[in-house]
Amino acid sequence: MLASDGAALQMLQAEFPHLPTFKLPAYGIRYQTHSMVWNIARQMPRITYAIRAEQWATERLVREHGISGIISDNRYGCFSRQVPSIVLTHQIHLRVPNAALQWMANQVLRRALRKFDAVWVPDEADEPNLSGALSHPPLKALELQYLGLLSRFSPQPPNTTVLGQTIKIAIVLSGPEPQRTVLEQILMEQALVLPHKFVFVKGKTHFKEHSRVGENVEVVSFLTASELNELIQSCQVLVCRAGYSSLMDLAAIGEQRAVLIPTPGQTEQEYLGESLAKKGLFVCQKQGEINLKKALQEVEKTSGFPARSFETQRFEPVLKDWVSQLKC
Repeated sequence: MLASDGAALQMLQAEFPHLPTFKLPAYGIRYQTHSMVWNIARQMPRITYAIRAEQWATERLVREHGISGIISDNRYGCFSRQVPSIVLTHQIHLRVPNAALQWMANQVLRRALRKFDAVWVPDEADEPNLSGALSHPPLKALELQYLGLLSRFSPQPPNTTVLGQTIKIAIVLSGPEPQRTVLEQILMEQALVLPHKFVFVKGKTHFKEHSRVGENVEVVSFLTASELNELIQSCQVLVCRAGYSSLMDLAAIGEQRAVLIPTPGQTEQEYLGESLAKKGLFVCQKQGEINLKKALQEVEKTSGFPARSFETQRFEPVLKDWVSQLKC
């Protein structure tokens, strides 16, 4: 059974139409400013209530549908006191631009994570790893199980044409509003005056739409995992957010050049994007300073992740072992 809300729920329904789905209360986080502290602080009452409502909804689903176990992907209220509950997250050590606030934020996070029976981390326990300090706290206050990376994608022979044409740059939009739309507008304005073939994947799953904007730009509302896998491995350059899921997909594919644009106010993405850019793996630009022409020149000097540099199948025996212990 699948449970989520908004675009995430629509994506799950599109990918797994044969599975029952349920709607959970939405967190509704919006990144209006470049300050993560201010963004979260002003929304904290609503977030706190959403987590409590999510927990009530989860307990009700367990009772009504006889659920035997729960795996929660970064949803802190999605656990039950009645059945084994796992939280899947790479955010173990939050980064906040103030030492005192960072300490407090991590205390609150650890209290939330302790409500689960186990914490599964989609990363390597040792070097080399992908998440750095985010998943490897200086003080081990929690029992963590590292799964290796998780990704829907796998390497495949490149296809020279996707969506009926040769694509040089794929732009995959994601993340919370209003920043998702802001990024789309900035990149669209610049793409229309560049001499390259672009395809924009808008990440809007409520309907499927395919259209042309100008001579060199195609727009699709969303793609399934297999379609997106094919597009990314067939394009020459990917432009996307520096979200952890996107980075795990790039690591699973290997040798794909990319331009990373962190969501303003998300210090996790800023940390990951800057760290990988310093290693020469990708180009990273701030949203307020995007220069697509310059980025496409600089990306030629990058390498992307080396092929097969991370393990992506280690989670399977962990999952099978956990399922075998459930009282189904």
